[in-house]
Amino acid sequence: MPRIPEETVKQILAATDIVDLINSYLPLKRAGSVFKALCPFHNEKTPSFTVNPGTQTFKCFGCGEGGSAAGFVMSYENLPFPDAIRKLGQRAGIVIQEEAYDPQAERARRARGRLLELHLEAAQYMNGLLLEDPAAQHARDYIKSRGYGPEMVERWLLGWIPENSRVFLDWARTSGFTGRELKDSGLANLREEGNSRSGLYLRFRDRLMFPIRSDYGDIIAFSGRQLREDARGGKYVNSPETPLFKKSKVFFALDRARRAMAREHTGLICEGQLDAIACHEAGIENAVAGLGTAFTPEHARLLKRYTDDIILCFDSDAAGHKAAERAFRELAVIGLNVRVATLPPGQDPDSIIKSDGPDAFRALLGEATEFFDYFLRHRSTAADLSQPSEVGRSLDSLAPLIACLGEKGVKEASINFVAQRLGIGHGAVRDAVVAAERKPVRDYRAESKGAVPTPPTRLDPGIAFLCQFALQSLQVLDWLCEQTESLLESIEGLPGEQLLRLILAKRPDSGNTPGVNAFLTTLPAHDQAPLLALLEHPLPEDPLSEAAETLGALSLAKLERRIEELSSKLRNPDLSPDQLVALTEEVSKVQSFIQSARSS
Repeated sequence: MPRIPEETVKQILAATDIVDLINSYLPLKRAGSVFKALCPFHNEKTPSFTVNPGTQTFKCFGCGEGGSAAGFVMSYENLPFPDAIRKLGQRAGIVIQEEAYDPQAERARRARGRLLELHLEAAQYMNGLLLEDPAAQHARDYIKSRGYGPEMVERWLLGWIPENSRVFLDWARTSGFTGRELKDSGLANLREEGNSRSGLYLRFRDRLMFPIRSDYGDIIAFSGRQLREDARGGKYVNSPETPLFKKSKVFFALDRARRAMAREHTGLICEGQLDAIACHEAGIENAVAGLGTAFTPEHARLLKRYTDDIILCFDSDAAGHKAAERAFRELAVIGLNVRVATLPPGQDPDSIIKSDGPDAFRALLGEATEFFDYFLRHRSTAADLSQPSEVGRSLDSLAPLIACLGEKGVKEASINFVAQRLGIGHGAVRDAVVAAERKPVRDYRAESKGAVPTPPTRLDPGIAFLCQFALQSLQVLDWLCEQTESLLESIEGLPGEQLLRLILAKRPDSGNTPGVNAFLTTLPAHDQAPLLALLEHPLPEDPLSEAAETLGALSLAKLERRIEELSSKLRNPDLSPDQLVALTEEVSKVQSFIQSARSS
């Protein structure tokens, strides 16, 4: 990636107050000299996520996530370091002049920027067509039939794309977008795969277009609703996955709902875009909708950033029940509480709000029941739960769902509830749950990052002290750099050796919080973690003396390890006389060094 000068990084971090930054993402509460919150990176009930204004760092003592302001933005928004620094720079009003030109990285950055421009300008163009083009009258009629007018269309930037693909392609060409950019955006594709001369066809034709935005409002994809019966496509067609759009990590309207979710401590998941829009237009602002794809662990973790309580509001048919069950499996495993609002047959949030009003829909949400109550009530409509065979089948279905619950108390309460409702002993339900738990369970944290996370770098205690002192005191750093030869001999082979060597080589601006944080951001997470933990400890009154004492102890330990190695070699019965003499002399020499070190 293009290199951002270290001085600029320091300037940006110095201008960024980490408390203000993180508080703009999630609510912080003061706890003495620090601030605390529920960690956005893992499931917890008791806050272990700490923000330290003194060191300008954050640390979760539950999952181990930690770092500077840049590290938080990287983890929370899934951004690479340069993009996180650019975002912080923009927030602080600091212009970044990048030192080096990396053609490949610059091309990737420009390509992403162009795709964002294309999506925004395409949405604006299609919005204009929906509002004004005579050929879009049927689309406007559909909007009107759903109880909406032009104001809603403008607020949500809804659009219409013509049946004649040439209209949109001509607009794109006139606007300066290339065929490759249209293909990369997912709006179009080649007529013949691999043949760039075959021409383009549009993925969307004569559809009502819903812009899909990221959490923070960038348009990254589209969902097109069919306006006329057409066997060539389904009712809804979404953009394919692109460099901007990953279906497993996106909800429709989350950019609008996330603050309301955090404020109301509840999220509402609907099935369709128009249902979510209806909720927002009625003042129910914590609503989002899926995109017709399977509910994933990434979806669950995305919601976990903003709330601990979810209401599912799906159709009351068999498909809606299955969707609720799939969502529960992903939500419950990371500790989200799941309730289900039961809709009247054939109704959806949009129709209820239109026919009975927002208050009636709010009342229905207020009656949402815990998932297992919903599950058994739904099952009782299709099966006679007084029959032993149906009880057994119900238990077989419920046990894996109860096993998804992470908290012991919640799981025990659910076992008792199900046992009571099915009229069987608690032990039978518990045995079924235990059997379900023995089946392989996915590692959701590893899945989210594509691999098992690298554990934090292990540091020898002596090296840990020297790393801490070197980062907190410029005097100690300078002194350690002067001791390079003896220092490197003392720490050779010890855990953390390479990390201490790196600190001495990079010579960060020790004692200066932005400078140290700028250095830490250059390290991988597994190296950052132990250093952040060390920086939580205050510097001793005389750090130079402590450092000298620590280095002496490391040198002594090195000599003692050498004595052990030599003693082991001396026990070899195959040594020649010359080898025996040489080893004995070295032992004597090392013992003399040890005695001298201990007496000094």
